[in-house]
Amino acid sequence: MVFLDFEQPLESLYEQLEKIQQVGEEGEVDVSIMLKELETKIKNKRKELYQNLTGWQKVQISRHPERPYTLYYINQMSRKFIELHGDRYVKDDKAIVGGLANIDGQTMMVIGHQKGVNTKMRQFRNFGMANPEGYRKALRLMKMAERFNFPVVTLIDTPGAYPGLEAEERGQAEAIARNLFEMAQLRVPIVCVVIGEGASGGALGIGVGDRVYMLEYTWYSVISPESCSSILWHSWDYKEQAAEALKLTAEDMHQFGLIDGIIKEPIGGAHSNPEEMVKTLKRQIKKAIAEIQDMTPDERIEARINKYASMGEYDVAKEEVPEKEKEAK
Repeated sequence: MVFLDFEQPLESLYEQLEKIQQVGEEGEVDVSIMLKELETKIKNKRKELYQNLTGWQKVQISRHPERPYTLYYINQMSRKFIELHGDRYVKDDKAIVGGLANIDGQTMMVIGHQKGVNTKMRQFRNFGMANPEGYRKALRLMKMAERFNFPVVTLIDTPGAYPGLEAEERGQAEAIARNLFEMAQLRVPIVCVVIGEGASGGALGIGVGDRVYMLEYTWYSVISPESCSSILWHSWDYKEQAAEALKLTAEDMHQFGLIDGIIKEPIGGAHSNPEEMVKTLKRQIKKAIAEIQDMTPDERIEARINKYASMGEYDVAKEEVPEKEKEAK
């Protein structure tokens, strides 16, 4: 098991648990009562630690190496999944996966970032940072879903779009902007869920939908706490303060009206009980699609555009008349 900084009290309890189990196995001693007491203690300590998490701690949970990724959710939610490849321009971007999934008898186009489950796979998946061809692949699959009237589900988990020179040369900004434009007008239901990190345009590139949700211990922001800290303080040492100032948690996003709801995670995070998390996520996705499908395509598009147009606050500046003109009048 991998323990985060603030989970150190749990680590010592698990060490005790392993030692007691070892004594019971080697000495053929009944330690069931001691194990039960320690398991209860672990459960209570985890609940205590997860009651008042800071923004930075939630960022840490969203990056947990054992956290479920897109392909895990797809394979567990669907009876059958046919992955589709390539953007028909350059190549197949491994950082974004997508294809047709049969979820409880309903066909959906599911698209999401994939980080990789170990070091080799993370390099293969470019750590979930998509190139322009990844966003163009996603758009191609969305247009296919529109043609056959399949709902679109996107699972967001990326530290950002790939910032390399080759990505800029192939039109990274244009690819993301094109997706925003096209998703706003897509005639089928779109449900977006942030399952881990939701960083900047890399997340927005597949993040425009009729319903946008965040898992409880995820974050969504224009910049990561580390990058914000390095810009403002010229050091990563202030990442905790940056995380609080950015207001990037699911609770903050919901309060600002930028997302439609928060999907509860098991205590300890999605990685502590991935099977339960899959059931909760699938239930929410099916519920959202059922609600959206009752609307006509034109109603959906109008509601979607109005939803994003109403985000944020603004004021219209009044034109100031120079003093000389006032006197002339």
